Amino acid sequence: MARNRTMSYFPSRREPVRPAIDYERHPIFSTRPRWRWEAHRIIFGNLTPAGRLFDLVLIGVIVASVVVVMLESVNELAVGARGAMWTLEWVFTGLFTVEYVFRLGSAEKATRYARSFFGIVDILAILPGFLGLLVPGGQALVVIRLLRVLRVFRVLKLAQFVGGERLLIHAFRSSAYKIAVFLIAVLVIVSLAGAAMYVIEGAEAGFSSIPRGVYWAIVTVTTVGFGDITPQTPLGQTLAALLMILGYGVIAVPTGIISAEIVGGRQSLRTALERLCLRCATSGHDADAQHCKHCGSELVE
Repeated sequence: MARNRTMSYFPSRREPVRPAIDYERHPIFSTRPRWRWEAHRIIFGNLTPAGRLFDLVLIGVIVASVVVVMLESVNELAVGARGAMWTLEWVFTGLFTVEYVFRLGSAEKATRYARSFFGIVDILAILPGFLGLLVPGGQALVVIRLLRVLRVFRVLKLAQFVGGERLLIHAFRSSAYKIAVFLIAVLVIVSLAGAAMYVIEGAEAGFSSIPRGVYWAIVTVTTVGFGDITPQTPLGQTLAALLMILGYGVIAVPTGIISAEIVGGRQSLRTALERLCLRCATSGHDADAQHCKHCGSELVE
């Protein structure tokens, strides 16, 4: 029930507080044992002290596990503390496994949660450890290393504690067309500039082909400036200066587009959150809706 969580852990102060789920009247939870209600309230919500404590502990475990994975890549540390890191890794794997089992058992619909983004992330957090045991032989060290690096994806579990994720996703979707048009315009500019530099500078200055010139144009427009290819002629340097100035606009345009969508969508999101069903906590009802689109209960104005 990831999409109907009671509230984000770090919500905006301007976002309305969402009410807790009425488990006794809920069409699904009302048929389950009470311990599954409490497990869902703690794991998927944070309106209770136990729920907030669970989130804080989980954040700490996630950060600690990612730090251990990164330290394992440092040879000096890995050799001296291999046993301790191995023990810590299996402790983290065990904790994430227990958490995943409880999430499946307490979710509104286990299959929906397992196929959701956070359900897949939870699987990625525990699978590499178990798969590493199934890869025998020293010749498979590369595969084992890949599986161990995959554990870094546990950092994605932190995304579930960030408020406003729906607003950000909505902003990206709403601005997708505008950004696509902008990227096409940038692609045309760098293609023309790359072709022009190929003609102006030539292979002597490093512009041995049009793709090589396009690569230089992309590096210049994005203000990265590796310096591995530089124009030598006055005309080429003039074109480079124009692309550098254009680069500041390239950075600002997509930021402005997404920011405008966020500002425009905040009010509509606030309105949708205010139209909540007190029985099943489903949001997103129309402004003139009288009954919940999920369970049919009457909506409170």
